[in-house]
Amino acid sequence: MPNDALSAKTSASTVNSDAALVATMRIQRIQDFFFHKITLIFALTVLLMLGGIIVSLFIGAWPAFHAFGPGFITRVEWDPVNDQYGAAIAIFGTLATSIIALLIAFPVSFGIALFLTEICPSRLRQPLGTAVELLAGIPSIIYGMWGLFIFAPLFAEYVQPVLKATLGQIPFIGALFKGPATGIGILTAGLILSVMIIPFIASVMRDVFEVVPAVLKESAYGLGCTRWEVVRKIVLPYTKTGVVGGVMLGLGRALGETMAVTFVIGNAQRLSWSLFASGNSIASTLANEIAEASTPLHVSSLFALGLILFVITFIVLAAAKIMLMGMTRKEGSK
Repeated sequence: MPNDALSAKTSASTVNSDAALVATMRIQRIQDFFFHKITLIFALTVLLMLGGIIVSLFIGAWPAFHAFGPGFITRVEWDPVNDQYGAAIAIFGTLATSIIALLIAFPVSFGIALFLTEICPSRLRQPLGTAVELLAGIPSIIYGMWGLFIFAPLFAEYVQPVLKATLGQIPFIGALFKGPATGIGILTAGLILSVMIIPFIASVMRDVFEVVPAVLKESAYGLGCTRWEVVRKIVLPYTKTGVVGGVMLGLGRALGETMAVTFVIGNAQRLSWSLFASGNSIASTLANEIAEASTPLHVSSLFALGLILFVITFIVLAAAKIMLMGMTRKEGSK
């Protein structure tokens, strides 16, 4: 009898344990189900927001495209008085300032990141890294005020005359550096943008350079490689995805920057080959006119500019993604 009682007690305990395990597994499945659905909702929310932005821009831009056709993109005229609009000037200003900013910011950011990760003494690495990150946190309107009241006068007095007397005398290229030295214009806006995007690109590059395994670099140094060879053959191939991502982040910031560009680009609706001339960008046009648009066609044209800016940004990001995929395929074939 005692053995029977012990067996019964053991069986009951086993049944209770199995029941508890089944209950725990059921609770875990329910938790996983809700966790999956909640995270799915979060992900779909992003897609819905993106789709909503695209649809709203397209609906708002449709009257302008219906009135002017695809030629709206290439039309130079922007005349609110006569209700005639075209996007060519704003597109040119956006692309020109962004390209200038990227041409200047990329090598400078690369040098900053390389110095902080490979050359900088340890006691200076943290202060300099913090300073770079603080630059990224400065509001764009501060950059714009500094550019208009401090940088532009100095640029007009000391830099533009030199560029005009040197590069301005070279055939073909010289046309980019003609005109009065007023201190504001396409070139000034590009320079201010370069200062703004340097912290973003440099911070991303520094972070990705730091994840390169030390054993790879030490092995290369042990084989007799110079510092530049280590960077070119070890660091850059290992971190190319992060480097391209940082460059695209900076370019995206430059394409959509508003207040800083509005302060220094001159806000003139005219097209000129000279980088010294005043111009306009999509973002600055929207900032200047969205509150004063009085006719439906004017408002629609501003929506069309916003849609074009969205498409330009999408094309840039897609091109970067395709380039990275191509680089990955080449590595796989090797």
